[in-house]
Amino acid sequence: MRIRRLAAAAATVAAGALILSGCAAPQSEIVEGSSLAVAWNQPFYSYNGLTSFGNATANNNITYATLSSFNYYDNTPALVKDTSFGTYEKISDDPLVVKYTIADGVKWSDGTAVDASDLLLQWAALSRALDTPDFDAAEYTDPDTGEFTSDFPTDVVYFDSGADPTTGMGLVSTLPEVSDDKKSITLTYDAPFVDWELVFSAPLPAHVVAKNALGIDDNQKAKDAIFDAIENDDKTALASISSFWNSGFNFTEMPSNPDLVLSSGPYVITDFVADQYVTLTANKQYTGANQAKVEEITVRFITDPLAAVQALQNGEVQVISPQATVDVADALAALDVTVIGGYEGTYEHIDLQFDQSKSGNFNNPLIREAFMKVIPRQEIVDKLIKPLQPDAEIRNSQVFLPGAEGYDDSVANNGSAAYADVDIEGAKALLAEAGVTNPEVCMLFSSTNPRRANEFLLIQQSGALAGFNVTDCSSPDWGGLLGTPGAYDASLFGWQSTSLGVTNGPPPTFTTGGINNLNFYSNPEMDKLTAALSVEFDPAKQIEIQKEIDKLLWSDFYGVTIFQFPSVTAFDPNAIKGIAPSTLAPTIFWNIWDWEPVTAATE
Repeated sequence: MRIRRLAAAAATVAAGALILSGCAAPQSEIVEGSSLAVAWNQPFYSYNGLTSFGNATANNNITYATLSSFNYYDNTPALVKDTSFGTYEKISDDPLVVKYTIADGVKWSDGTAVDASDLLLQWAALSRALDTPDFDAAEYTDPDTGEFTSDFPTDVVYFDSGADPTTGMGLVSTLPEVSDDKKSITLTYDAPFVDWELVFSAPLPAHVVAKNALGIDDNQKAKDAIFDAIENDDKTALASISSFWNSGFNFTEMPSNPDLVLSSGPYVITDFVADQYVTLTANKQYTGANQAKVEEITVRFITDPLAAVQALQNGEVQVISPQATVDVADALAALDVTVIGGYEGTYEHIDLQFDQSKSGNFNNPLIREAFMKVIPRQEIVDKLIKPLQPDAEIRNSQVFLPGAEGYDDSVANNGSAAYADVDIEGAKALLAEAGVTNPEVCMLFSSTNPRRANEFLLIQQSGALAGFNVTDCSSPDWGGLLGTPGAYDASLFGWQSTSLGVTNGPPPTFTTGGINNLNFYSNPEMDKLTAALSVEFDPAKQIEIQKEIDKLLWSDFYGVTIFQFPSVTAFDPNAIKGIAPSTLAPTIFWNIWDWEPVTAATE
């Protein structure tokens, strides 16, 4: 086994600066006939990772390779501008005005130009400025799947992006200005926004949305229809457009409509077998800087970490990045492969449903507090994480990464110390005060994840000592069920950092109605804090706001953090080179275009 340690520790994710750079002119470097395979632990299920349903690593790994954007993070981590896709510039500070321009020759994989119609639709979706006011989509969510039900109203405009008017694109409430050549879009913010460079994620094809939502066959007419609907605030058309944007890109096998997998990036989906694999093939229409080297990459879905190791040993895949366990580490040690270890920008945590849970028990703060007291955080770390990372410790902050500036100060004052050790008697007293006995807590987690199954058993055993009936709501489709009303009481999963932005975590996760607010948490004081964070440019003041956010979450009995993920990536150095994992999502996939076969494919 060849072992390399990941240089960037978790603290680097929080402390690193944004570094901007351009890209060189592209040249095709594809090795004809080459193919490689990589294993991932969850199947792909949505081409739109910007919705509450589709926002999952399993989806975003794939779309990262197929949908281009104005920038991305490398593994330093530093922000890299992809000027081959387009450019952006800040026109003014007061008000904040930013202009985005698509580069010449950028096309979708069907040959249609990427232009301002795609950007304008992205603005409508991410700002929600045109949404029907006060509409609540929660009652139209299927508790078994997490998707919207067939009785979802057809006369409301609702983009399921979780945007709110205090942060990100939600601060752009006025119609953007579109250039005469329809290649540029200019956004005017209602207030300053500290992470303005990070708001414009990769857009979906507007003409595909219009063709399906409005029944238009011609691509250009479909683009024009998007402009008309948005610029004229046509509620009838926008209702259909938003509905398709929300759900039209959800599929669990290769769709019969090829438009649903159009690509603006270096790869395009060419095959998808349910629960087995997605095949990515080099996009012939792609003219950008990140040219693919491997002609075909297959992402195989292998939920069992040890099965992924076996697949690597058998040569079925050349790269794996399974959840790290002692068994995985031992199995890899017996193989002649390169292993890269370290910490991920991901942390394990338990969220408690404040409303619309399966049992309704956690609407009562006394019961939430009691349950937090029985979670054996130290035992979980000692038994499941320390064998992999001997220096592993409990993570005691909902906001700060261990080792980052502000972490120690926050932990000393945020109230997490009350949950450092299991307190069975304290939990019993709180349940007695609440007037309940044997309350049920059904926990949602991945049924195919051995480590989570072990965590659940430890929590179940500890909870029973205080009188909790901790039951199993696990599912292989747990990601799509997150945030689904009535599906569970508590969730056990990991949040993965996607950027260095100060607003990357708190606003979308803790703001009322935020896209990552999956437990119906709502506190007006929190909303004020996340709004203040979005417009604060002073790093010292940002830390003070984050410390207040952290303290409020613990005092509201939001849930508990447990540990920072140990990471493991293994690959066959005789088959592939260019593997250089990042602590940020999409981890191993961030430079998929740099992956290269060690030897050219044979005929």
